[in-house]
Amino acid sequence: MMRASMRRTAGFVLAAVASFAAVCAAAQVLRTDLDWVRVPLSFYLIGPGSGWVRAAYVLLALALPVFGWSAYRALSLPARSAAPLLLFTVAGIALCVTTFATTNTYAHPATFHGLIHGIAAQTTFLCVTVAMLLQAGRLRHDARWCPYAARALTWAAVSFVGLWVQVLWRGAPHGLSQKLLIVFILGWLAWMAWLLWRKSAEVIPSTH
Repeated sequence: MMRASMRRTAGFVLAAVASFAAVCAAAQVLRTDLDWVRVPLSFYLIGPGSGWVRAAYVLLALALPVFGWSAYRALSLPARSAAPLLLFTVAGIALCVTTFATTNTYAHPATFHGLIHGIAAQTTFLCVTVAMLLQAGRLRHDARWCPYAARALTWAAVSFVGLWVQVLWRGAPHGLSQKLLIVFILGWLAWMAWLLWRKSAEVIPSTH
């Protein structure tokens, strides 16, 4: 039963990541009114086709705690930590808030819901990148996952550094830098979910 459950949850995370990537990539092409290099992904939550983008955001928001739970359960008991699961859950909640609190735009004055959107978006990025680091660190304590720990930790560290580069480097094209960071995060999640799916047949016998 646990093998089947892990396979389903890993498949759901993979589907959510793929859907988010596909919908948001399509939006970059179809929304010719927006400069994809300059504007952040949040701008695509407004206007034509925004319903599809919102749906992709919500799907990914659901996938984050699902991934956190699956990754937690996949590790041996000594390797488990609730911290990454908690952070992935907070990131999912923050991403939902990001989806429905309309962002500020360059064409209109700043608003309170725009402030909420910005705080929620930064909370999502911070929580998910820290969760990636912590989860990757736990892999070293499980013999079955240890071979993947260095790559997972390096990938997570690059994403974490990328977040702070985006925050501190004011001269960088905001849209491009943010989307590159998102690609790194999605790639890590997809790779880890694929490993979970592949290793579902090797899951540890204890379910406590």
